[in-house]
Amino acid sequence: MNILYDERLDGPAPELDKTAIRDSLAQAIPGMTLLHREEDLRPFECDGLSVYRTLPLLVALPDTLDQVQRLLKECHRLGVPVVTRGAGTGLSAGALPLEHGVLLVMSRFSRILEIDPEARVARVEPGVRNLAISEAASPYGLYYAPDPSSQIACSIGGNVAENAGGVHCLKYGLTVHNVIKVEVLTIEGERMTFGSDALDAPGFDLLALFNGSEGMLGVVTEITVKLLPKPEVAKVLMASFDDVEKAGNAVGAIIEAGIIPGGLEMMDKLAIIAAEDFIGAGYPVEAEAILLCELDGVEADVDDDCETVRAVLERAGATGIQQARDDAERARFWAGRKNAFPAVGRMSPDYYCMDGTIPRRELARVLKGIADLSKRYGLRVANVFHAGDGNMHPLILFDANREGELAVAEALGGEILELCVRVGGTITGEHGVGREKINQMCAQFRPDELVTFRAAKAAFDPRDLLNPGKNIPTPARCSEFRTIKSASTDAAPDTLQG
Repeated sequence: MNILYDERLDGPAPELDKTAIRDSLAQAIPGMTLLHREEDLRPFECDGLSVYRTLPLLVALPDTLDQVQRLLKECHRLGVPVVTRGAGTGLSAGALPLEHGVLLVMSRFSRILEIDPEARVARVEPGVRNLAISEAASPYGLYYAPDPSSQIACSIGGNVAENAGGVHCLKYGLTVHNVIKVEVLTIEGERMTFGSDALDAPGFDLLALFNGSEGMLGVVTEITVKLLPKPEVAKVLMASFDDVEKAGNAVGAIIEAGIIPGGLEMMDKLAIIAAEDFIGAGYPVEAEAILLCELDGVEADVDDDCETVRAVLERAGATGIQQARDDAERARFWAGRKNAFPAVGRMSPDYYCMDGTIPRRELARVLKGIADLSKRYGLRVANVFHAGDGNMHPLILFDANREGELAVAEALGGEILELCVRVGGTITGEHGVGREKINQMCAQFRPDELVTFRAAKAAFDPRDLLNPGKNIPTPARCSEFRTIKSASTDAAPDTLQG
């Protein structure tokens, strides 16, 4: 049912002479590292979503801003597409290179330029690791709130590109809510600043447009982020449930009680078993689902909130409620959740990580729908997600060595995303669209909306040279997608009907 990705359909594919382009770039930017041999290109053939692989034409590793600027100008002159890559931890193939394009790797821009404890901001280069910002701010009693599970490795430039979230985004927001200014270079090498050091800036909110733009509008060269004071205290409750739908209903009940947790995460049985076997977090492996609810702030308020949440969980049918006894146990609880992806990877040769978001009220209903789809397609699905804001991460277990099984996993993933759209949700919450979800963009948006998206891109990149073929589908792709969907005769009845 899925349409195979085709660069010829979604991006420019000029006849390129690799040697001539390499020579032109080397002459225009002397001293810049430029990789061209296959064995040197191979490490860059995919991002964290490794089911798609493409060798880039060339890989550029600049050391200075001047080199980046010259590279973009030369690629623009030559008509060569450019894909920007950070740490390569993305999960939507957004940084997947193009066979006919240059991969611009920004990993060497890894300096923390300034920590201003009075203004509570940090200025950093795009290659700085997410966690490194909090480590640098820690002596001042500050930290950077967005914390993707890959925060030990992912770079802040990539976080801006994908509008990354994390387990604490329910209370503290996504990247877009924690970045106040970005410096960028356009494909023509023009320097631009979005946002400001002040509370607001005049004109259109181009800073918000740039967050989550997936490298399609420009190359980030510097980011100014907000820093928050470390909470006085943080406590975690872990609730066990004998039914996944009860756990889903408990999420809405906590928010309805007026509590906004620092983090509210859910895992189903398959994910619990995997994480416990990998980390030893102290999870109850007999449970069908667990909720992790972190409450932070002033100690007296946190204690009151813990009692309120405990009562809500009991009414929701929790079979067990455990509060972390100290910071070490609290860290173990979170370690199990943050390592759920690699933990599930030990249970299967391959897994396909999805990223859809739904209204909280639909959690139980959609979980049942995913279970029905799992049975229909014959593949196991482990559910790990940011339950508080409805951001789901179903992990589809499969074996790529079995002929056709990757295609089955892709089809199942597409059905899950379309299920999210049908209940009023969206096809991504923090991983981006990239190549992975481009077909489902056709399911979520009308043709005129997609035309508007393309117009916004054209305002920054009229020749479609920055990360072409990602995020925004062409009309031809959507037409083909809708034709195939409507002509499908083997689809099961809607899992949300009846």
